[in-house]
Amino acid sequence: MSKYVSRYHKLFDEVIKENLMKELALQNIMECPTLEKIVVNMGVGEATQNAKLMDAAMNDLAIITGQKPVERRAKKSEAGFKLRENQAIGAKVTLRKERMYDFLDRLINVVLPRVRDFEGVPTNSFDGRGNYSLGLRDQLVFPEIEFDKVDKLQGMSITIVSSAKTDEEGRALLKAFGMPFKK
Repeated sequence: MSKYVSRYHKLFDEVIKENLMKELALQNIMECPTLEKIVVNMGVGEATQNAKLMDAAMNDLAIITGQKPVERRAKKSEAGFKLRENQAIGAKVTLRKERMYDFLDRLINVVLPRVRDFEGVPTNSFDGRGNYSLGLRDQLVFPEIEFDKVDKLQGMSITIVSSAKTDEEGRALLKAFGMPFKK
């Protein structure tokens, strides 16, 4: 039985690694930056008033990522937000290995081109250690989500964590995968 290998994983192993070695002038193959994980997070602030929104968000996130999300709960009570300690306020999924590469493939080639008035992702969303974060306004840009079944539009943040040591290394890695940065 052959093990499934994602198209982007194969691309990374066969093409991108060698190109990054030359581009970044690295001596050892182990120095080459790699993707470690992708974290997809959905904050559901209105879940404090309507608990059904949390279920819908969890379901949407499971459909988008192909993995069961983890419920995130409030650490402290906050009267201003009508929030109690330990109340469900968000959902997140951490993708690794083949699911991570498949998600990145879909994000770059299918989802981002479907975003309205898309001119590229910002280049300044790196954290200083080579990790990249971007936000999406709603879940409808994913083709898996059925327009008719959505009650409330829900934004999400996507964080791509890499082993890059600097923002330049992280940018080179994502550019090699075809991330459409703004000119």
